[in-house]
Amino acid sequence: MKKTVIDIRDLTKVYSMGDVEVRALRGVTFDIKKGEVVSIMGPSGSGKSTLMNVLGCLDRLTSGQYVLDGEDVSHLTDDQLAQIRNQKVGFVFQNFNLLSRSTALANVELPLRYAGVTAERSELAVKALESVGLGDRIHHKPSELSGGQQQRVAIARAIINNPAIILADEPTGNLDSKSGKEIMDVLLGLNKKFGTTLIVVTHDPKIGALTQRTIHIFDGLIKKVKA
Repeated sequence: MKKTVIDIRDLTKVYSMGDVEVRALRGVTFDIKKGEVVSIMGPSGSGKSTLMNVLGCLDRLTSGQYVLDGEDVSHLTDDQLAQIRNQKVGFVFQNFNLLSRSTALANVELPLRYAGVTAERSELAVKALESVGLGDRIHHKPSELSGGQQQRVAIARAIINNPAIILADEPTGNLDSKSGKEIMDVLLGLNKKFGTTLIVVTHDPKIGALTQRTIHIFDGLIKKVKA
């Protein structure tokens, strides 16, 4: 039986806006096994972005339980969440989020710098870039790369620490259809080759169809789970 890497139980997230409480998540329960490829889909305002932030330890839940890779992260402090985030979560964002004045190599090295890794840092970053097909672009800055190449750099940065999960938020949203397909091929290839657990937040049913399971969220609740 595959290990459970994400275990969410009765998760709620409530935001206070003055005297008004907004219940963004209203008792969400699901789990994800190691090596699964899962998409999270829902319309604007459904709660999928809030769920992504909680899964990525970017935000704290209000109530419920979240166990990530065997560790209960439900009630950790912001500093503790930051440490977990660096160790266990690789992020791929729609807007790439690369440092514009740094080379591809320096961008990929960033998580290792934050983790205090010094030995073989450059070698590890080069291997990560080679694994996404950018071995010949390691000294190029983002402005010298296409959108698809920039997203590959972001993917290399996401996998550099061998995280428990890769969380991809609309990873093809700023790309043309050809580049978008190439990026999904890279992500799915990493899953196939290394058993990387991949969670894709998307509004695109074509992207959702590429995953093994889709979690549909609506009004802060799981509407259905489709295999």
